Amino acid sequence: MPGFADRPLLFLDVDGPLIPFGAPEPHPGGRSDNRTASQPLPPGSNPLLARVDSRHGARLSALPCDLVWATTWMADANEVISPLLGLPELPVVHWPDSEEEGPLHWKTRGLIDWAAGRSFVWVDDEITNVDRAWVSAHHHGQALLHRVDPRRGLTHTDFVVIADWLAQL
Repeated sequence: MPGFADRPLLFLDVDGPLIPFGAPEPHPGGRSDNRTASQPLPPGSNPLLARVDSRHGARLSALPCDLVWATTWMADANEVISPLLGLPELPVVHWPDSEEEGPLHWKTRGLIDWAAGRSFVWVDDEITNVDRAWVSAHHHGQALLHRVDPRRGLTHTDFVVIADWLAQL
């Protein structure tokens, strides 16, 4: 079994992948969100949090990788999103202050630095081919940059793609 440092990483964005921007679809149980009745939202919380599918936590935890928040939510992801998903506190990528502009996503360089050569999956809704090319040229490990449709968020198909890629490592 590979050691901790050999396990791939999964860098996870919140807005788009976990909080879809499209209209919420009716839940099969009749609710308009994906939460269970045992997990109500706290009073005064962001109403978009109702779009978080609590079932994603178990699916993410089952993947053979180390989960890392890669989001502007920063530490708030552990305080707000992790409990909704039933996840433990996760490491958080801290973004450097940068005025860098251009076609390369502002997260890309920071994720490569954080990975430090480890294989990784990056799940985000803003990944482009420019990011893929840059990672291919500058990262010494294997990487899957997986773009999620921000209108739908993570789907069964996304989990299959990610799990298959991780299984091939």
